[in-house]
Amino acid sequence: MNRRSLILGTGLIAALLLVGLGVAGLAFAGQMAPGPAQPVNFPHTVHVSALGMECRFCHRGVDTEAQATIPPVEQCLFCHVVVRTDSPEIQKLLNSYRNNEPIDWVRVHRQPDHVGFVHWTHIAKGFDCATCHGDVTNIDQMPLGRVKQVRALGMGDCVNCHRENNAPTDCWTCHK
Repeated sequence: MNRRSLILGTGLIAALLLVGLGVAGLAFAGQMAPGPAQPVNFPHTVHVSALGMECRFCHRGVDTEAQATIPPVEQCLFCHVVVRTDSPEIQKLLNSYRNNEPIDWVRVHRQPDHVGFVHWTHIAKGFDCATCHGDVTNIDQMPLGRVKQVRALGMGDCVNCHRENNAPTDCWTCHK
């Protein structure tokens, strides 16, 4: 091996190492950073941990439909038309309802359009929402109470989970 090849090879290894460290650093930083700010600060900790509400109460379609859905403002007002109405966050909900304006939530979890992830099949198999969405009530995992994506939710992640749980891995399971 000549000197030039040795220098190029060493440089390539160093570049790959730096890229790998950069990607790992970004992944670590992403785990530490809070999720996106939402138009209304929704405290999952209060609703789930303190009040014992299940994910299904707000995300109604999760065990019957493909999508989990974000609840409409009217659903929040089942309780909040009388509970904590003096809270600035509840005032945002009440104003949204009075003005007939939806809350523009920032989407956190997204699959590509060619992926047909179906929530209800996973719920029916006994998977807890936290398996993919993380513990939304854990303030250390979700700083500031902001929901964030905690898993890659890419093809490799899903295929590995399917393999670990003896679920089908053929293309048509997820790609319709």
